[in-house]
Amino acid sequence: MESYLRKDIIGWDTENWSRALPFWESFGKVNTTSKECLEIGAYGGGLSLWLALNKNKVVCSNLNKPDANTQQVHRKYKCHSNIQYEAIDATAIPYTDQFDYIVFKSILGGINDGDPDIKVKVINEMYKSLKPGGKLLFAENLDASIFHKILRRWFGTKNWNYLKLSDVGTVFSSFAKLDYTTIGFFGCMGRNEYQRIMLGKLDRLFDAIIPSASRYIIIGVATK
Repeated sequence: MESYLRKDIIGWDTENWSRALPFWESFGKVNTTSKECLEIGAYGGGLSLWLALNKNKVVCSNLNKPDANTQQVHRKYKCHSNIQYEAIDATAIPYTDQFDYIVFKSILGGINDGDPDIKVKVINEMYKSLKPGGKLLFAENLDASIFHKILRRWFGTKNWNYLKLSDVGTVFSSFAKLDYTTIGFFGCMGRNEYQRIMLGKLDRLFDAIIPSASRYIIIGVATK
């Protein structure tokens, strides 16, 4: 994949987060036939772009309807005819048994209303919206290591409600099958995208020795 396309699909920390795409494709087969798809929390619309380039029909959604800049990116790649835009609240998705695929990246932590079960509620809304046998393709921030927690306290988003690896089974318990992996340790520490890419390459070298619970990204496919 060309670096400019990867940047438009993934956004930032592309070396690590782009590893979601081959993982999803190995389970989801998104490039085989036209499917009905929904992107939740589509800031920038990158995952909608990826799905539409694979000839799928996509609802690109955010809490507020995706803006003109998002739509312009899709027009640049001439896939906008496969995409429609909607404002959708992830806690109340207005569809049932509608989609073959639902996809999201880094949204669960930002939905933090004080309800300890909010992640379960959001994932259950996605479950409801999938057709029987449909798949949820996701990549999300994990709370990761003590080192990551300290860095986030100093430099990060203090109110982000990070997903704990120990809670994954509960959060996705409505699904019949869950496949996932965890990646990344150094990548998020880069101060610019070049540094994050270089550190992401280092992460690949250390995959075998970094404990799963210390990594900061979970990539998964949940099947209804």
